[in-house]
Amino acid sequence: MRNLWIFLNRYNAFFFFIIFFTVGVILTIKNNAYQRSITVNSTNEVVGEVYQNLNVLKKYLNLGPVNDSLSAENAKLKTELLSLQNIDSAKAVTVTDTANKPVYTYLSARVIKNSITLRNNVITINKGRADGIAPDMAVISPGQGVVGFVLDVSEHLATIRSLLHKDAKISVTLKKSNALGILVWGVGNSDFSKAFVKEIPNHFKVSLKDTIVTSGFSRFPAGIPVGIVTNTAVPTGDNFMSVEVKLFNDFSTLQYVYVVSYKYAAEQKELEAKLPNE
Repeated sequence: MRNLWIFLNRYNAFFFFIIFFTVGVILTIKNNAYQRSITVNSTNEVVGEVYQNLNVLKKYLNLGPVNDSLSAENAKLKTELLSLQNIDSAKAVTVTDTANKPVYTYLSARVIKNSITLRNNVITINKGRADGIAPDMAVISPGQGVVGFVLDVSEHLATIRSLLHKDAKISVTLKKSNALGILVWGVGNSDFSKAFVKEIPNHFKVSLKDTIVTSGFSRFPAGIPVGIVTNTAVPTGDNFMSVEVKLFNDFSTLQYVYVVSYKYAAEQKELEAKLPNE
C-alpha cells in the first residue's frame, strides 16, 4: 500500500491531467451538438467495424459444417443430373436403366487423412459402411479428376487406394479418338501431378494436349476428365504406346471426394467371377 501511495504521489500531476482532460471532453461533447454528432458517428463506425470483423471470424469458424453441407448437396445434384441425361449412342454412355433410375449415385465424403509422397498412397474419408460405402467403389474429386478406389471399409470410415498407388489401374480413353488405355501412376514416378496411360494401340495418333477421360469400364462413369497428354515419346518394350499425362486433379489440396455407387456392381462382379481364368 505504501508503494502504491508513493507511486500516486509521484505521478499525481499526470493522473490529474487525465481526469480533467476526460471531464473536459465529456462536457464538450455533452454541451455541443456538433462534437456530439461527430463522436456518435465515429463510435458507430468503430463498433460497426468490430462487429464486421467478428462476423468474418464467425463465418470462418463455421466453414467446416458449411462445406460438408455443400458437398452433400453437390453429390445429390450430380446424381440427379446423371438421371436426367439422355443416352448418347455416339459415346455409348448409359446413365439410366429402363426404369429411368440412376445407374450411378454420388456419395459425398470429407478427406481426413491423405498422403502424396509415398510409393503406395492411401486416403481416409469420414464415411463408411453405415453410409453405403463398399470396397471397390470408384472415387472422384468435386472438380475434375479421378481419385481412386475404395480399399477397406469400417462402420464409419473408409480407406481409398489413391491413384498415386502402384496397384491403381483405371481404364481410360483418348477423348478425340476413343482409343483405350490403362491409367497408372508409373514405376519410379514421384510427381503426384503426373501419370501414364499405357497399352494404347500403336495405330492411333496421339497429340500433345489431347484430353484423357474415363472409359466407363472400371466402375467410373464414362467421360470423367482425367488429364491432358504432355509427352508422347514415352519408351515401351512392346507393341503398344505409352503417354505421359498431366492430371487435372490436385491430390495435395484434396479435401472432399465423391464415392461413386454403381447400381449393378454386385451383379457384374458375380457374373464375371464365372468366367474362366485365361
